[in-house]
Amino acid sequence: MYSTSSFKKGLKIELDNEPYIIVDCQHVKPGKGVAFVKTRIKNLVNQRVIDRTFRSGDKVAKPELEESEMEYLYPEGGQYNFMNTVNYEQIHINKEDLGDCVDFLKEGMSVSILFYKGRAIGVELPLFVELKIVKTEPGIKGDTVSGSTKPAELETGATVLVPLFVNQDEVIKIDTRTGNYVERVK
Repeated sequence: MYSTSSFKKGLKIELDNEPYIIVDCQHVKPGKGVAFVKTRIKNLVNQRVIDRTFRSGDKVAKPELEESEMEYLYPEGGQYNFMNTVNYEQIHINKEDLGDCVDFLKEGMSVSILFYKGRAIGVELPLFVELKIVKTEPGIKGDTVSGSTKPAELETGATVLVPLFVNQDEVIKIDTRTGNYVERVK
């Protein structure tokens, strides 16, 4: 159990049998009355963000969360297969449960998967991934104007905006948090 005095940004709590993470937290001590804690919490299952106020001294449960280091193997139908790097156990996760991270999943990639009561609820990718461009307009000599971009399709099927000088069959580095181009890989 967690007391409101231990609330801080990033703490994982359980409310109404659902896991949440505290996105923002403010301890308030008014001149008159009881102190309270204003929080903004995000549901780890459905990603909804809500505001919730707790009285000072309230207690909340600690969620049954487990994090495992896994390797992405391959897609199969609407599911994606992962293997635990410790015990070689394989699991399947639906595309809907993975969200936007499917755009940057590459076979053999190491990811961190969050489980709640034995069910996979989130995948954390590495901060940067290197992917090959399979389709883009060719770069023309003199296309060096800063800020100009063009769409490029990656080997995973995702489309990102890249500078005009980047060509097909080149490998680029992408920030998985934003989905933005970072640099070309030599």
